[in-house]
Amino acid sequence: MSVNLEGPANGGSADRATAVAKVVRVVEALTEHSGVSEISRTTGLPTSTVHRIIQELVSLGWVRGDGDHGYLPGAGLLTLSVQASSDAALGIVTPILEQLRDATTHTVHFALRQGDQAVYVAKIEGRRAYEMRSRVGLGIQMHCTGIGKAVMAALPEEEVRGILQRSGMPPMTSRTITDPEAMLEHLRLIARRGYATDDEENELHTRCVAAVVRDHRGVATGGISMSAMAFEIDEDRVRQVAPLVVSAAREVSQALGYRPTPPPAGSHG
Repeated sequence: MSVNLEGPANGGSADRATAVAKVVRVVEALTEHSGVSEISRTTGLPTSTVHRIIQELVSLGWVRGDGDHGYLPGAGLLTLSVQASSDAALGIVTPILEQLRDATTHTVHFALRQGDQAVYVAKIEGRRAYEMRSRVGLGIQMHCTGIGKAVMAALPEEEVRGILQRSGMPPMTSRTITDPEAMLEHLRLIARRGYATDDEENELHTRCVAAVVRDHRGVATGGISMSAMAFEIDEDRVRQVAPLVVSAAREVSQALGYRPTPPPAGSHG
């Protein structure tokens, strides 16, 4: 990477380490901020330095423009993140996904949030006569998928509004929710009942039930979904499998280090 980070041209290893640290700080900030000024404030780096780093990352495919004078993680960075996350987590997560598949006989997915989308990092095919078209490494929209909506239901409203504004909420099918206010109301319902559904909103004839997965900090980092052809999952079937999906997502969260905060003493909430 040929980024000039204001160090001496003939600097030693300390200067090179400082240059690498600056790039790392910018990349970390990109997971929460999209504007150069925001990233500058977060990292403490001059805006000129942040701009040069980002432009180099753009040229390498690690960062992309968001169409609104900001930046998001690009394909290269997302792929690396997914590979690292998969290698670290799948050893303990896969048995949980397999148990959910065996209990429901339907296809199970595990996806992690990457910026304004989620990326499948694991898929356990169902025991049906058909296969789902999804694949590991595929990026999915947040507003029209069960996992995406489960994640957004666990995020602050301001953050959700930012995701929806940047994504544009394109209509994937005639059933896709494309109005931000309608989506926010829908997410409140999801938060109350504890699981999300994709009711043919991303792909016709496909229905999903999903629940959020949290990391060791309690942050909504991804989700688990169970997917099948719509004719196999009516409302009664959704109510049957939803507790299984929620339980599996809870197990995965705990496997990733999440520990729920116990209610205050004397609370009967």
